[in-house]
Amino acid sequence: MIAQLTGLVAHKDAMDVVIDCQGVGYAVSVSLTTADIVPNVGDRVTLYTILAVREDAMQLFGFASTAERAMFTLLTSIQGIGGKTALGILSTASIADLRKAVATGNVAALQRLPGIGKKTAERLVVELREKVIAIVPEGAPTADIPSTRATEDAISALMALGFARTAAERSVATAVSADPSLVDSPEQLIRAALRS
Repeated sequence: MIAQLTGLVAHKDAMDVVIDCQGVGYAVSVSLTTADIVPNVGDRVTLYTILAVREDAMQLFGFASTAERAMFTLLTSIQGIGGKTALGILSTASIADLRKAVATGNVAALQRLPGIGKKTAERLVVELREKVIAIVPEGAPTADIPSTRATEDAISALMALGFARTAAERSVATAVSADPSLVDSPEQLIRAALRS
């Protein structure tokens, strides 16, 4: 099994990266969250990986953190959730939010995820509630952001500009930690988050 790749970024687009490891290019499918963290073409990167082998194909999935890889593994253990759906979920929800929704049995929140219906959401809760507790999100930004109208507006605005939710939360958290008074002004918070 290929568990990790370290090399130069040879190509990068929305959810696909090619990593050049000593002359061999590995095509890796990534979430938008990981894509935001992958550096520019020509820069060095390390991705934690899972090689999915099917009867008709092999696909390499890459993750910026071991926590994201662990969540992907749990998601794909559920009947009806394949690699593509799991990447879609990890692109729209932070690990901390997923962990909380599953652990608390919040079926409604899980149903809002791409490709997840009511039965699959219920299955996620029943089958993963105990297992998901073991996943500790690395630097989960949501805990550090006060939930105000300004922070929510800023996160939504950044997502409208193309940021993945996790990257938007991280930028807002950085801006708020530098200047806590920004939680009262969405416009200034958005500007500060973009600068960060």
